[in-house]
Amino acid sequence: MFGGGTITAIIIVAIAAYAIVIYNGLVRARQMVQEAWSGIDVQLKRRADLIPNLVETVKGYAGHEKETLEQVTEMRTRAQNVPAGDVAGRAAAESMLSQAIGRLFAVAESYPDLKANQNFAELQEALETTEREIQMARRYYNGSARELNVKVESFPSNLVANTFNFVQADYFELDDPGDRAVPQVSFNS
Repeated sequence: MFGGGTITAIIIVAIAAYAIVIYNGLVRARQMVQEAWSGIDVQLKRRADLIPNLVETVKGYAGHEKETLEQVTEMRTRAQNVPAGDVAGRAAAESMLSQAIGRLFAVAESYPDLKANQNFAELQEALETTEREIQMARRYYNGSARELNVKVESFPSNLVANTFNFVQADYFELDDPGDRAVPQVSFNS
């Protein structure tokens, strides 16, 4: 019924079709990573836009905390100057910025008038909301990156990935020592 050449042609067409399906899956996974990164980027820009207002508000009440204010501004600038596509560099810079903002809020605790200021309270709430949004976007991005990375590494999709130069995506990890620290509990009053 079928000759040897026909069977060979059917096998070649089937393999080519399967390779196309794998290729399209890799493209889709890469696009999901890029879309997820844009979600992180939007939230990071939102946070960066809030920082100048926060610094100005704190300056009005705690102007002599110049070093802390300068650190926040410097870390913001550093985070904004990370080259596009450098996920690890951006994560490190954003982690340092988060730590500087944390120090700024710790300084604010020493100034009751500042804590009572409506503008400061609104900025603090906006930053806290943005931090939660960053975490959600980070989880989505890392899930998308994991999906792409599995496809790039696993057989047989790794054959197609290597042929068409698909590479693994870096994870966006904010290295906050506070996230890994064991909380200290004291029962002494």
